[in-house]
Amino acid sequence: MSAEPKSAEPTLIIRNGTIVDGTGAEPVEADLALAGDRIVGIGDFGAQTAVEEIDARGKLVTPGFVDIHTHYDGQAVWDKHMAPSAWHGVTTAIMGNCGVGFAPCKPEDREKLVELMEGVEDIPGPVLHEGLNWQWESFAEYLDVLEKLPRDMDLGVLLPHAAVRVYVMGERAINLEHATPEDIARMREISADAVRAGAFGFSTSRTISHKSLAGDYTPTLRAQEEELTGIARGMQDAGAGFLEIVSDWDEPDPETEFAMLRRIIENSGRTAVFTLNQRHDRPHFWRDLLRMAGEAANDGLSIRPVVAPRPIGILLGLEGSQNPFSGTETYRSIADLPLAERVTALRDPEVRRKILSEDPVKNSTFPLIHRISFSKMFRLGSPANYEPAKSESIAAMAEREGRTAPEVAYDILLEREGRGFIYTPLVNYANYDMSAPEEMLADRNAIMGLGDGGAHVGFILDAGYPTWLMSYWGRDRARFPMTDVIRRLTSDTASAAGLSDRGVLAPGKKADVNIIDWDKVGFSDPYVTYDLPANGKRLMQKSTGYDATIVSGKVTYRGGEATGALPGGVVRGQR
Repeated sequence: MSAEPKSAEPTLIIRNGTIVDGTGAEPVEADLALAGDRIVGIGDFGAQTAVEEIDARGKLVTPGFVDIHTHYDGQAVWDKHMAPSAWHGVTTAIMGNCGVGFAPCKPEDREKLVELMEGVEDIPGPVLHEGLNWQWESFAEYLDVLEKLPRDMDLGVLLPHAAVRVYVMGERAINLEHATPEDIARMREISADAVRAGAFGFSTSRTISHKSLAGDYTPTLRAQEEELTGIARGMQDAGAGFLEIVSDWDEPDPETEFAMLRRIIENSGRTAVFTLNQRHDRPHFWRDLLRMAGEAANDGLSIRPVVAPRPIGILLGLEGSQNPFSGTETYRSIADLPLAERVTALRDPEVRRKILSEDPVKNSTFPLIHRISFSKMFRLGSPANYEPAKSESIAAMAEREGRTAPEVAYDILLEREGRGFIYTPLVNYANYDMSAPEEMLADRNAIMGLGDGGAHVGFILDAGYPTWLMSYWGRDRARFPMTDVIRRLTSDTASAAGLSDRGVLAPGKKADVNIIDWDKVGFSDPYVTYDLPANGKRLMQKSTGYDATIVSGKVTYRGGEATGALPGGVVRGQR
């Protein structure tokens, strides 16, 4: 590489770094020059001066990370800092996934969308009611509201199918009725208008795991092929956009469901991404989906799986939104006490006896309660252990110790003065190892994602997946080359989203950059903070090893701490 002719004087020069350009190419030792929000050169800038310089000797200099699966739809309205994703090198995030979001929305439907987001993505209703200003009805107006608030990263938005369906069909959408031809025509218009306004596409959900707070299935669950095709053709009318879909793939079988998705893409000329996990009740069928996606790619259709780099796991704890005893009558009676008072009550032998004797399922409001068992529950520990052995399960511990599994779980929750967590892998851990995520990541057609930043604030904390991919798979296990790991976080995800202006370090590209100490990349322990509107709580996890993160040429984080610079904005559509 060599320095480009200087069309603009550099405002920031990153010197002596190891340039990993995001394409998968071999790294080179060089300087990186930025002018304003663009990269202007890579090479030896010698005596060239700039307003600011950073010495990156011994550090990796990479593109900023692009995360295509987040849920900052609410947080972006009130918060300038998109934590925790921004702490893990993400400089561009796509939100509005899984068919849920807040636009378009008529005033009378606001409660419906809040209840749906609360149930599907575990973002508490009081937080949303206080945080959302509802200064919009249309999707375009929602983007305008987002654009008024500066932030620490760029955000792109998908049009959420549930919001569109409720906007057009009202209660008929909630009741899962089929859309009429008139409904579909209106949805097509909304889709086209949204993409022209800046939507990256639209998202939909077809999984029974997605329910509102009231227990109702997501309005999009039974949407017919004609409806989905109509919305996709709205994207076709606007000439841009991709479809994001999450499905159970069992109505009536994976092949039939995938064939429908394939027809939608063929008929609309657009691209698609879909969530792919190893279900523990059907631990092998994900390979069929991986194969079908590969066959589509061979036929020139882009239908790519989005996969997680480790199990997607619930953190059950007294400070989180759920624990194994949340549904018992006695625990519910003390659930609103401050943590210290709850711990004191839980240590009372009589309270313990009552809770352990009561049914934890009968009154539970947790939609995933039937998918968890003590054989897949583990002490998270400190430092956090995301790869526990089968022998470390609570069920195995109880058998060795001659106790019941609920007794063991109860005691773990009281560790660290009630701040202990139980780790419960929901998917990708059928074999009690990392073999499923490893095999998925090895497929070059797969996209690394599913960190869900901004969602599941009380029981899932996976927004640090970029840090995990680097530290576990790239460095500690050396399973994938460092250059390919960075490619998966940058040019690969940017390309999937249609963002050709970023994800690569090259002159003319957007000046989004991470400076990384590869040997120090890692995590702190998860913790709970009360910093959401209405004093709402959320799980958070800091990172280590990020010397600096730069967005549009401005340093937003140094050593994991915000600088106060807020150069991020709304990205309107594919580039």
